[in-house]
Amino acid sequence: MDHQGALLQLPVAELTRRAGQISWILLDVDGVLTDGRLYYGPTGEIIKAFHVKDGYGVRLARQAGIKVGSLSSRADAAFARRAADLAFDLVMEGARDKSTAFEGFLAGKGIAPEAVAYAGDDLPDLPVLSRVGLALCPADAAPEVRQAAHVVLAKNGGQGAVRELVELLLGWRG
Repeated sequence: MDHQGALLQLPVAELTRRAGQISWILLDVDGVLTDGRLYYGPTGEIIKAFHVKDGYGVRLARQAGIKVGSLSSRADAAFARRAADLAFDLVMEGARDKSTAFEGFLAGKGIAPEAVAYAGDDLPDLPVLSRVGLALCPADAAPEVRQAAHVVLAKNGGQGAVRELVELLLGWRG
């Protein structure tokens, strides 16, 4: 199987086993769905760029029966619009404590952490990455996150990392 240059930090057989348990993909926004840069318009509005390939990856996951949501410490209209365009199953914004938000998500959905694949890029993501069935990060994630992830994607955040995540996950699921 082509791993697209991703750094696999678990054996493929274990990744395949874990992928078979995934029913949700949760994504950090800034640094995963975007390149992490924030642009401010003349009236102070935040402007972000989203990669079309990531959007198609979200659609592929949903077509395969995997629900897709976000877990972000920031709340903004730019992502709200993108999430609506892609019909995200869940948007969790303003989660300053991602661990608490993740626990609330698990309790609210009645699922085990092993049923979740999570992609994050920075230190606030570490508590969630340490709990999920599949922990992934973009190539340009913080060193501590790269070390904690089961898979370090070949793509940078905002540059197709989510599409790569979905293709790997679906490939492992067969």
